[in-house]
Amino acid sequence: MFEQTFKNIDDKLWKDAGCSSELDYVEQTSWILFLKYLADLEKDKKASADLTGKTYKPIIEKQFQWDVWAAPKLKDGKIDFQKAMTGDDLKEFVDHKLFPYLKKFKTSAESPDTIEYKVGEIFNELKNKIQSGYNMREVINLVDELRFRSHAEKHEMSHLYEDKIKNMGNAGRNGGEYYTPRPLIKTIVKVVAPKIGDKIYDGAVGSAGFLVESFEYLKQTKNLSTKDMETLQKKTFYGKEKKSLAYIIGTMNMILHGIEAPNIVHDNTLSENISDIQERDRYDVVLANPPFGGKERAEVQQNFPIKTGETAFLFLQHFIKILRAGGNAGIIIKNTFLSNSDNASVSLRKLLLETCNLHAVLDLPGGVFTGAGVKTVVLFFTKGEPTRKVWFYQLNLERNLGKTNPLNESDLAEFVKLQKKKEDSDNSWSVKIADVDTTTFDLSVKNPNKKDEAALRSPKDILHEMKKLDEEAEKVMKTIGKLV
Repeated sequence: MFEQTFKNIDDKLWKDAGCSSELDYVEQTSWILFLKYLADLEKDKKASADLTGKTYKPIIEKQFQWDVWAAPKLKDGKIDFQKAMTGDDLKEFVDHKLFPYLKKFKTSAESPDTIEYKVGEIFNELKNKIQSGYNMREVINLVDELRFRSHAEKHEMSHLYEDKIKNMGNAGRNGGEYYTPRPLIKTIVKVVAPKIGDKIYDGAVGSAGFLVESFEYLKQTKNLSTKDMETLQKKTFYGKEKKSLAYIIGTMNMILHGIEAPNIVHDNTLSENISDIQERDRYDVVLANPPFGGKERAEVQQNFPIKTGETAFLFLQHFIKILRAGGNAGIIIKNTFLSNSDNASVSLRKLLLETCNLHAVLDLPGGVFTGAGVKTVVLFFTKGEPTRKVWFYQLNLERNLGKTNPLNESDLAEFVKLQKKKEDSDNSWSVKIADVDTTTFDLSVKNPNKKDEAALRSPKDILHEMKKLDEEAEKVMKTIGKLV
């Protein structure tokens, strides 16, 4: 039922002149979904307060509550269309009363770790793009059918929202920046293995996939106490995101997965001078897929000791600096980082190897990121001691990856198993840093177990094939001579 409702919502938005892409569908669905989620959350909080004899003070004032402006109900639970606004009246109310009211929460909230603050932040970043109040009414009616009350309902809703983010990435344009394949994220989280009490950070948060999957992973590690849940809610997950839409989607994604007031900040991570990072600012775990291919301005580059226009290389410097001693990281980056010969790349590899233990590198095939057209690797490192040996794993699959044939967790099962003891195999091997050229620190992925087929052929076989080709060529020439 939920899945069909989501499809129907997209159909309604597709008809609207203000929504022209999958990105718009996700954005506009998000703010309406959020307000319905908030309404159900308030009902749950009131019910809990009633059970204990306490009085619950609603977050949202009466006239702006979902059951008043969006879905006033008859006694049978159906929407009262005599009271429900539609058309120009609805659009006028949303644009000129509802949004301005919700924006004010950012300044009136007690602190940034409250849901009130998140309400204000979200609606300061958003604007209603649905131009027809009649289309908006139809979308609201569909969203009102959705429920966020039970654990099962929230779980299904969060998965459907993830699917929407995935579809947005597949739709192209800049949507792909927000979506990292979840099987890859789950594998990285599993290998880094965060613990309850760790502060986990993603400075390029996108759709918050790393934080969401870390939350899911930690929930399964043990039977959680009330204190554990409070730690996970308020003191575990942190992120920054530069782009407004990604910030909204990331925040919304975490809320739907059960983090009420995500510690995600709408800010450009790279605008911070890394020399200003103090011990109190550091994190136990860093997980990220920073955007690559971007070209940062000179003033941004001034915030980093190693100057480069490559966005991902600046992010990597930031991540190394903000990770505490003994902290662990799993970072996705272009595979050219391992071998580029420019000064910045060499300096960055030197910094990484001298200040961190780069204990594992996962080499991914092309096609992992739909439409990206680049090959990537995952760097797994621990800060605080130099690298002595790097264990490499090359993911070799018997199929080509793509939109209709994506990466799955079983593809990465061997990697997860072998990395525990850094075992050698046909796909894995180790390189001692003592054997690496210290003028280039080249860490190119060269699988010593994968021999080139041509190199396996004996000289006799090669001469035999050359003779055979010569004979075939001679026959062709004779045939041409007869035709002439």
